[in-house]
Amino acid sequence: MGSIDRYIFRTTLASFALVLVSLTGVIWITQALRGIDLMTSQGQTILTFLGITSLVVPALVLIISPIALMIAISHTLNKLATDSEIIVMNAAGFSPLRLFYPFFYATCVVALLVAFIAAYLAPDGMRRIKQWDAEITADVLTNILQPGRFAQLDKNLTIRIRERQPGGILAGIFIDDRRDPNERVSIVAEHGEVVKNENGSFLVLKDGNLQRFEAGKRDPALVAFGRYGFDMSKFSGQGHDVTLGIRERYLWELFAPSEDDPVYKAVPGQFRSELHDRIMAPLYPFAFAALTFAFLGAPRTTRQSRNFSIGGSVIAVFGLRMAGFACSVMAVKSPVAALVQYAMLTAAIGAGMWLIVGGVVVEPPARLMEAINRSNARIARLFGRPATA
Repeated sequence: MGSIDRYIFRTTLASFALVLVSLTGVIWITQALRGIDLMTSQGQTILTFLGITSLVVPALVLIISPIALMIAISHTLNKLATDSEIIVMNAAGFSPLRLFYPFFYATCVVALLVAFIAAYLAPDGMRRIKQWDAEITADVLTNILQPGRFAQLDKNLTIRIRERQPGGILAGIFIDDRRDPNERVSIVAEHGEVVKNENGSFLVLKDGNLQRFEAGKRDPALVAFGRYGFDMSKFSGQGHDVTLGIRERYLWELFAPSEDDPVYKAVPGQFRSELHDRIMAPLYPFAFAALTFAFLGAPRTTRQSRNFSIGGSVIAVFGLRMAGFACSVMAVKSPVAALVQYAMLTAAIGAGMWLIVGGVVVEPPARLMEAINRSNARIARLFGRPATA
């Protein structure tokens, strides 16, 4: 790459990174707010909350990246046009196709990023979310034990907690254990927390007392303790047996699913739709780049309006993406819809490259501009302002 190519390449990728981080951050916040109940109702820590919600970021980046690339290319081309750099490069012998080279290189980088995310990173994040969520859901200490309620974990085991405090601390714990027919144990503790290690799950009680009523004895044994471990391994599931959905499958797992897979047997159409979506994901950056450059990459003077070109590129890109979403939904029931989506992407890339190679300037029809000017003139007269020529 020459110095001009490197300049445009760096500018485009820098704009892409800024737009991608901004859009992903905004959408991530809206998604993360839905999981705030992990901290409020289930007593999880802020690290658990951030860990689970951050795993959805690759899936967001997968969808946002092509749009961020389109915005970055539009910004770069608008910057070059505003500074009359496109006019100068065209006068120096740069054809529109030659000017497209650095944008194509940047698109290749984005396409590789999207391909890696679609094949591995996004499904890996989704399956980690499912595994993590299964562990939280299976944990009786965070789901069955609700503040102010008596929870009967076993036939003769009852536990109650007064409240949950920040950091996973349980306050006001009462345990009534009658599982041993020869004795009855009652425990009252001020605080407690869950500790998990290689030996199992334990409810570590602090600052309390234990009363043991043994059969055949009239008086109970009373013991005050500063720290006492109550074994809860039997009631705390580990969440390892998780059935993976379609979005949690890696790309190579979608290519050749097992015939005995219960999920594949139930929804084979969704497997097909997801597979084609993953394959086509790296193609969208090329389609968006070609369409955006076709509308905005032609040399224009600063006196020529670029509003129509900007609006046309936005409509073309978003129309293509919405049609892609529609085909993806229809591909669940009809394999033809996936072929239509491939045809649309191919046609979009082909049409964009044809306009770039031919140096075609995409402008509105003259009659349309005349109608717009007449409408503007009427509006100007309506408000008592002289219409500009």
